[in-house]
Amino acid sequence: MLVDLLLAIAHFLLVFALVTVLTMELMLLKPGLADAALEKLGRVDAIYGGAATLLILAGFGRVFLGLKGSEFYIGNPVFWAKILAFAALGVISIQPTRRILAWRKRAKVEPGFAPSAAEIAGVRRLVHAETAMLVLVVIFASMMARGIGI
Repeated sequence: MLVDLLLAIAHFLLVFALVTVLTMELMLLKPGLADAALEKLGRVDAIYGGAATLLILAGFGRVFLGLKGSEFYIGNPVFWAKILAFAALGVISIQPTRRILAWRKRAKVEPGFAPSAAEIAGVRRLVHAETAMLVLVVIFASMMARGIGI
């Protein structure tokens, strides 16, 4: 019972962490992004990746070690919709991370480098898409908590 409780707490806190980090990324992704702000964006994006990884581990911990048992999840189509939405979020997140890494690399060899407003706008759109997928994940999780899909 304690393991289930700890996994549930971790799972919820990590979802809130993802929301916070995505918000931070959106706040940093604005025209004129350079130098210290670009470095901060890189650190924030790394935290995002770490939190997402821990969220996956906590989620699957809940599936296989939690009180409901894996049968509750594996046979539930809403669970699979949730997993699909989270996977889509992960796929979408690849491009912003690649852009941020490239910007940071370029800034190291080209002092004063700042990505163009168009590049920043493109990455912002992708981060908004990630946020939309996270909203779907929360919707599916809420449906599961109410027994929908079983």
